[in-house]
Amino acid sequence: MEFIFSEVISKRESNSKVVCCHFSSDGKYLASAGHDKKVILWNVETFQTESTPKEHISIITDVRFRPNTTQLATSSFDKTIRVWDAAQPAYSLQSYTGHTSQVISLDFHPKKNDLFCSCDSNSEIRFWSINQDSCTRVSRGGMAHIRFQPRIGQLLAAAANKAVSVFDVETDRLIHLLEGHPSSEVHTLSWDANGDYLASVCNEIVQVWRLSSGECVHELTSSGNKFHSCVFHPTYSNLLVIGCYQSLELWNMVENKCLTVEAHECIISALAQSPVTGMIASVGHDKSVKIWK
Repeated sequence: MEFIFSEVISKRESNSKVVCCHFSSDGKYLASAGHDKKVILWNVETFQTESTPKEHISIITDVRFRPNTTQLATSSFDKTIRVWDAAQPAYSLQSYTGHTSQVISLDFHPKKNDLFCSCDSNSEIRFWSINQDSCTRVSRGGMAHIRFQPRIGQLLAAAANKAVSVFDVETDRLIHLLEGHPSSEVHTLSWDANGDYLASVCNEIVQVWRLSSGECVHELTSSGNKFHSCVFHPTYSNLLVIGCYQSLELWNMVENKCLTVEAHECIISALAQSPVTGMIASVGHDKSVKIWK
């Protein structure tokens, strides 16, 4: 089967750096956000856009869709989280406060979609219930990026400094401490579709971990271009797409071969993928959003 990877569309709807993006479960919406303090909502079929108002008073750091809904949540340097509806984005539905420092990342549980968690720059992780409109638990150990294990949500991966902690969500017990990034901080985490493998990215190294054992099974060292973001390809499970400065690296982990694709004018700050459409989105500090297939 011949592998094709090409740009579908490139648009610049923001006035400043874009730092996060995510597809809805059905692949119909793409949300992107960043220094503009608002979310740009893309209709993936028509590429028409709408935006939320600037209710956050500082940078949006992460955006995630609530599974199997049109709702999404945003985290911000303003220490709050807001929930929106992509179908009616004129105002936020709820605002969550409690973090005492900048909220850096958040994610929804894949099965209990009433539950989401967030982490802040002080390494505090908070679990929230949308139905109860409250914080249900406070934990520690994540300050850069947090992601629930897909499908079952048994595990939560949290990046802090040069390591990744993997917790059992029910018991809050530390299952693995993945320490493979000795020289710089972990920027990004990405699970494969089944939740069997976790990729972690720092400037110099991308590592892929097998969660059943906690061992590193694949490793790619930068040849000079700093790594920043990554996502597993939605169609080819052996392929990891890595966002660097200006280019994407398509890394075949089994063959340990890379294909470099010129993509943005600056750092590629975040990537997202949709298993439904097979599309990948990239966003960058050059203010642009690109979709690839």
